Amino acid sequence: MSRIVAIDTASEFGSLALLEDGSVLEELILHSPEGFGQILFPQLDRLMRRHGWKYDTVAGFAAGSGPGSFTGVRVALAAIKGLAEATGAPAAAISNLQAMSLYGSAPLRAPFFDARRGEIYAGLYNSDHAPAAVEVVTKFQSWRDALPDAVELLTPDPAIFGVQATQTPRALAGAIGRLAATRLTDPMALDANYVRRSDAELNWVDK
Repeated sequence: MSRIVAIDTASEFGSLALLEDGSVLEELILHSPEGFGQILFPQLDRLMRRHGWKYDTVAGFAAGSGPGSFTGVRVALAAIKGLAEATGAPAAAISNLQAMSLYGSAPLRAPFFDARRGEIYAGLYNSDHAPAAVEVVTKFQSWRDALPDAVELLTPDPAIFGVQATQTPRALAGAIGRLAATRLTDPMALDANYVRRSDAELNWVDK
């Protein structure tokens, strides 16, 4: 029996998921525009108790590595690193765009979502969920115009962009946990997938 705990707090619509032998037992949506620092562990503890799980029975921990909110990504990664260190279990950091690709059905899948500032976060994945191009932050129309033919668009907000696209759920922890099953590693080796530089970096002036 292999158990995975997955956490995603890369946007204001976060989620938690418990997976057993590759199947999602429960996925809990967390909507917290003010951040997840205060609610993440109480919600996770309740979810674990509801299924009778103990932390020392978990085979691995997984987090959405972004792109998304810089603070949110750090919260999830810090959480799984702490849990993995405390239990001696491995962990995995999974791209949120890659997790979105699980909801597609075409040979080539192009997940994207709003990055604000008039831009999107976007990727390109094949049916094995392997990257076919590097993830980017860019303008929607220029990115779409450069895509190959017969690509499947995936986004949580098709109406916002006025396109025909497969609508992906906002809760991605379950998909993150599924991808993590074969990618568990040393938690200290994990890093964020910001794609865009932070405001602090963008506004930095080298004096």
